[in-house]
Amino acid sequence: MANTPQAKKRIRRNANRALVNGNRVGRIRTFVKRAEAALASGDKTAATEAMAQVQPELARGVSKGVMHKNTASRKFSRLTKRLAALA
Repeated sequence: MANTPQAKKRIRRNANRALVNGNRVGRIRTFVKRAEAALASGDKTAATEAMAQVQPELARGVSKGVMHKNTASRKFSRLTKRLAALA
């Protein structure tokens, strides 16, 4: 267990950051799932709108440090490929 005041503060801080980062990751997952559902339905306009919302969320996750750049790029690339296949 932490004994120094700084170590105790770090424990509190890490717990708060874990909550915030967990919410960020959950938000990203929600937008990705919406895009996947729109792609699965075959509705190109809904899928295009969903993709327009997914891209900034993935970029925000990268900038905030909750997701690796290559992971976000891979997810967006695969979704974009599925969107192009709808045409």
